[in-house]
Amino acid sequence: MEKPADAQHPIHDLFKRRWSPRAFSDQPVEAEKLRILFEAARWAPSSNNEQPWRFIVANKDHETEWNRLLACLVEGNRTWASRAPVLILSVASLNFEDDSKPNRHAFHDTGMAVENLVLQATALGLAAHQMAGFDVEKERADLKIPSGYEPVAMIAVGYPGELASLSDRLRERELQLRNRRPISEWTFSGQWGTPLR
Repeated sequence: MEKPADAQHPIHDLFKRRWSPRAFSDQPVEAEKLRILFEAARWAPSSNNEQPWRFIVANKDHETEWNRLLACLVEGNRTWASRAPVLILSVASLNFEDDSKPNRHAFHDTGMAVENLVLQATALGLAAHQMAGFDVEKERADLKIPSGYEPVAMIAVGYPGELASLSDRLRERELQLRNRRPISEWTFSGQWGTPLR
Protein backbone atom coordinates (compact mmCIF):
# COMPACT_ATOMS: atom_id res chain seq x y z
CA MET A 1 0.00 0.00 0.00
CA GLU A 2 1.31 3.41 -0.96
CA LYS A 3 0.34 6.62 0.83
CA PRO A 4 2.34 9.39 -0.83
CA ALA A 5 2.38 12.72 0.98
CA ASP A 6 0.40 15.56 -0.54
CA ALA A 7 3.35 17.97 -0.43
CA GLN A 8 2.67 21.66 -0.98
CA HIS A 9 6.15 22.19 -2.43
CA PRO A 10 8.30 19.91 -4.61
CA ILE A 11 10.25 17.49 -2.42
CA HIS A 12 12.17 14.32 -3.20
CA ASP A 13 10.02 11.28 -3.88
CA LEU A 14 11.54 9.38 -0.90
CA PHE A 15 10.11 11.95 1.50
CA LYS A 16 6.70 11.65 -0.12
CA ARG A 17 6.72 7.83 -0.07
CA ARG A 18 8.02 7.38 3.49
CA TRP A 19 5.30 6.60 6.00
CA SER A 20 4.85 4.34 9.01
CA PRO A 21 2.65 1.36 8.12
CA ARG A 22 1.58 -1.31 10.58
CA ALA A 23 0.90 -4.11 8.09
CA PHE A 24 3.98 -6.26 7.55
CA SER A 25 4.59 -9.32 5.43
CA ASP A 26 6.17 -12.44 6.95
CA GLN A 27 8.86 -12.28 4.25
CA PRO A 28 12.31 -12.12 5.91
CA VAL A 29 14.52 -9.10 5.31
CA GLU A 30 17.78 -10.07 3.64
CA ALA A 31 20.93 -9.62 5.75
CA GLU A 32 22.49 -7.47 3.03
CA LYS A 33 19.52 -5.10 3.06
CA LEU A 34 19.85 -4.73 6.84
CA ARG A 35 23.53 -3.86 6.39
CA ILE A 36 22.53 -1.24 3.83
CA LEU A 37 20.12 0.32 6.34
CA PHE A 38 22.88 0.62 8.92
CA GLU A 39 25.33 1.95 6.34
CA ALA A 40 22.83 4.73 5.63
CA ALA A 41 22.52 5.41 9.36
CA ARG A 42 26.30 5.45 9.67
CA TRP A 43 26.56 8.49 7.41
CA ALA A 44 24.18 10.71 9.37
CA PRO A 45 25.58 14.03 10.60
CA SER A 46 26.30 14.44 14.30
CA SER A 47 27.66 17.02 16.70
CA ASN A 48 31.48 16.88 16.74
CA ASN A 49 31.16 13.72 14.60
CA GLU A 50 30.39 11.88 17.83
CA GLN A 51 27.99 9.42 16.18
CA PRO A 52 26.17 8.75 19.46
CA TRP A 53 23.71 6.25 18.00
CA ARG A 54 23.71 2.56 18.83
CA PHE A 55 21.29 -0.07 17.55
CA ILE A 56 20.13 -3.38 19.00
CA VAL A 57 18.74 -5.54 16.20
CA ALA A 58 16.81 -8.79 16.23
CA ASN A 59 15.13 -10.73 13.46
CA LYS A 60 12.77 -13.67 13.63
CA ASP A 61 15.55 -16.04 12.57
CA HIS A 62 16.87 -15.54 16.11
CA GLU A 63 13.63 -16.06 17.95
CA THR A 64 14.87 -15.57 21.52
CA GLU A 65 16.46 -12.20 20.70
CA TRP A 66 13.45 -11.08 18.65
CA ASN A 67 11.00 -12.07 21.40
CA ARG A 68 13.10 -10.16 23.94
CA LEU A 69 12.64 -6.93 21.97
CA LEU A 70 8.98 -7.63 21.21
CA ALA A 71 8.24 -8.17 24.92
CA CYS A 72 9.41 -4.61 25.66
CA LEU A 73 6.68 -3.07 23.49
CA VAL A 74 3.39 -1.93 24.96
CA GLU A 75 0.49 -4.22 24.07
CA GLY A 76 -0.96 -1.88 21.45
CA ASN A 77 2.27 -1.93 19.46
CA ARG A 78 2.96 -5.59 20.11
CA THR A 79 -0.28 -6.64 18.36
CA TRP A 80 0.87 -5.43 14.94
CA ALA A 81 4.68 -5.32 15.35
CA SER A 82 4.63 -9.06 16.04
CA ARG A 83 4.38 -9.57 12.26
CA ALA A 84 7.49 -7.52 11.46
CA PRO A 85 10.48 -9.78 10.78
CA VAL A 86 12.97 -7.25 12.20
CA LEU A 87 12.85 -5.18 15.38
CA ILE A 88 15.44 -2.51 16.09
CA LEU A 89 16.01 -0.39 19.19
CA SER A 90 17.85 2.90 18.74
CA VAL A 91 19.92 3.96 21.72
CA ALA A 92 21.71 7.28 22.36
CA SER A 93 25.08 7.62 24.06
CA LEU A 94 24.47 10.51 26.45
CA ASN A 95 28.07 11.67 26.95
CA PHE A 96 30.90 12.69 24.66
CA GLU A 97 33.59 10.03 24.46
CA ASP A 98 36.60 12.35 24.74
CA ASP A 99 35.64 14.28 27.91
CA SER A 100 32.52 12.47 29.27
CA LYS A 101 30.57 15.74 29.26
CA PRO A 102 26.84 15.50 28.49
CA ASN A 103 26.02 15.50 24.79
CA ARG A 104 22.81 17.50 24.64
CA HIS A 105 22.50 16.67 20.94
CA ALA A 106 22.62 12.88 21.40
CA PHE A 107 18.88 12.38 20.83
CA HIS A 108 18.85 14.74 17.85
CA ASP A 109 21.80 12.96 16.25
CA THR A 110 20.37 9.51 16.93
CA GLY A 111 17.14 10.68 15.29
CA MET A 112 19.15 11.83 12.27
CA ALA A 113 20.68 8.36 11.95
CA VAL A 114 17.25 6.74 12.26
CA GLU A 115 15.83 9.04 9.59
CA ASN A 116 18.64 7.96 7.26
CA LEU A 117 17.80 4.33 8.06
CA VAL A 118 14.07 4.86 7.47
CA LEU A 119 14.55 6.68 4.18
CA GLN A 120 16.94 3.97 3.00
CA ALA A 121 14.31 1.38 3.95
CA THR A 122 11.81 3.23 1.76
CA ALA A 123 14.30 3.28 -1.12
CA LEU A 124 14.72 -0.50 -0.78
CA GLY A 125 10.98 -1.19 -0.82
CA LEU A 126 10.87 -1.91 2.91
CA ALA A 127 8.47 -0.52 5.49
CA ALA A 128 9.72 0.97 8.77
CA HIS A 129 7.59 2.12 11.69
CA GLN A 130 9.12 3.91 14.66
CA MET A 131 7.53 3.52 18.10
CA ALA A 132 7.76 5.33 21.41
CA GLY A 133 5.48 2.83 23.16
CA PHE A 134 7.87 0.54 25.02
CA ASP A 135 9.06 -0.16 28.56
CA VAL A 136 12.38 1.68 28.94
CA GLU A 137 13.37 0.00 32.21
CA LYS A 138 12.58 -3.46 30.86
CA GLU A 139 14.79 -2.72 27.87
CA ARG A 140 17.61 -1.53 30.10
CA ALA A 141 17.47 -4.73 32.11
CA ASP A 142 16.60 -7.32 29.45
CA LEU A 143 18.89 -5.91 26.74
CA LYS A 144 21.74 -5.14 29.19
CA ILE A 145 21.98 -1.47 28.22
CA PRO A 146 24.74 0.16 30.30
CA SER A 147 24.42 3.43 32.18
CA GLY A 148 25.14 6.48 30.08
CA TYR A 149 22.99 5.14 27.24
CA GLU A 150 19.31 5.86 26.73
CA PRO A 151 16.78 3.85 24.68
CA VAL A 152 15.20 6.21 22.13
CA ALA A 153 12.81 4.37 19.79
CA MET A 154 11.82 0.92 18.63
CA ILE A 155 11.57 0.39 14.89
CA ALA A 156 9.69 -2.40 13.14
CA VAL A 157 11.15 -3.19 9.71
CA GLY A 158 9.95 -5.52 6.99
CA TYR A 159 8.25 -5.80 3.66
CA PRO A 160 4.80 -4.22 3.40
CA GLY A 161 1.97 -6.60 4.21
CA GLU A 162 -1.75 -6.91 3.61
CA LEU A 163 -4.23 -4.69 5.42
CA ALA A 164 -6.29 -7.80 6.17
CA SER A 165 -3.64 -8.75 8.76
CA LEU A 166 -4.72 -5.81 10.94
CA SER A 167 -7.66 -5.33 13.27
CA ASP A 168 -10.54 -3.19 12.01
CA ARG A 169 -9.38 -0.23 14.13
CA LEU A 170 -5.80 -0.40 12.85
CA ARG A 171 -6.94 -0.93 9.27
CA GLU A 172 -8.98 2.29 9.54
CA ARG A 173 -5.88 4.13 10.77
CA GLU A 174 -3.85 2.79 7.86
CA LEU A 175 -6.42 4.09 5.39
CA GLN A 176 -6.61 7.60 6.86
CA LEU A 177 -5.14 10.37 4.77
CA ARG A 178 -1.73 11.60 5.85
CA ASN A 179 -1.63 15.16 7.12
CA ARG A 180 0.82 17.62 8.58
CA ARG A 181 0.55 21.05 10.14
CA PRO A 182 1.16 23.89 7.70
CA ILE A 183 4.68 25.34 7.59
CA SER A 184 3.35 28.70 8.81
CA GLU A 185 2.45 27.19 12.21
CA TRP A 186 5.98 26.19 13.14
CA THR A 187 8.46 28.20 11.10
CA PHE A 188 9.29 31.76 12.12
CA SER A 189 11.31 34.56 10.58
CA GLY A 190 14.09 35.94 12.76
CA GLN A 191 12.33 35.43 16.09
CA TRP A 192 9.62 33.35 17.70
CA GLY A 193 6.13 34.12 16.48
CA THR A 194 7.08 36.23 13.46
CA PRO A 195 5.60 34.57 10.37
CA LEU A 196 8.08 33.30 7.79
CA ARG A 197 8.51 35.80 4.96
